[in-house]
Amino acid sequence: MNVVYLFGIVLAAAFTIFGIMISIGINPGQTPMFDFSFTPASVWNFVDVSSVLIVLGGTLAVVIACYPKLARSIPSHIKIMLRAKAFDPSAYVEQLVELAQIARKNGLLALEEKANDQPDPFFKQAIMLIVDANDPDRVRSILENDIEQTSARHQEVVAMYERGSNAAPAFGMIGTLIGLINMLKGLDGADMESLGPNMSVALVTTFYGSFLAHVIFNPIAANLTARDEEEVLCRQIVVEGIMAIQSGENPKFLRERLMTFMNQRQRDMQGEAEGQPAEGKGKRRKRK
Repeated sequence: MNVVYLFGIVLAAAFTIFGIMISIGINPGQTPMFDFSFTPASVWNFVDVSSVLIVLGGTLAVVIACYPKLARSIPSHIKIMLRAKAFDPSAYVEQLVELAQIARKNGLLALEEKANDQPDPFFKQAIMLIVDANDPDRVRSILENDIEQTSARHQEVVAMYERGSNAAPAFGMIGTLIGLINMLKGLDGADMESLGPNMSVALVTTFYGSFLAHVIFNPIAANLTARDEEEVLCRQIVVEGIMAIQSGENPKFLRERLMTFMNQRQRDMQGEAEGQPAEGKGKRRKRK
């Protein structure tokens, strides 16, 4: 479960609601200097059904109109975003090193059994391509094209949520215009009681549009982009590892090469998992 995302959304909503309910005044030269007032009932000032219909309904309608096929997969997108980290570079490195050791001892044909046990379709396809003795250039071309096409599909999904992020403030402005028009229509004195509610709709829709864009749509797009980057990184590791296995590279050197795809923190964690000291710690011990 992506706990950090959920924590951020809950925190943003909590701060917003808390800011609506609390009021802080400053009394210079007096005691107490700060005057706090807490009015939970003020939250109801920000509840307006017509504003919700304008902003939420209009935004979803635009997203569906622009991406009719992708909109049906929104539940699966949310599921992907909320699940725990599915692509672990260090796990892929370990699997590739194991495959390299098997290939050196028993040949490439011995990897077919490992391919059948591989849950990742891309990884399985990569193993089978070298088991079938395909040309190395052809293998690399097929795998890299697969990565590009998969990433392009992912970016199209991200673009859908970015479109929603752009549409929400626009519908907030539409609601503002509706409220202002109704307010101005009532300034002739015929219905002054509607002046306040119409002005409320004008401002609340802007609030809903900004909140929906920056607290809902933008974080979803950012998280899906991060998931895409994680998957692309792991697939690049698979490509380099598979090509090295096909060329008969030493498993030890293969590990060192694939580790360069990870940042220093991931390398240190990998070294500690293998019982080896991190690079910086090892240097400090030598100086002692």
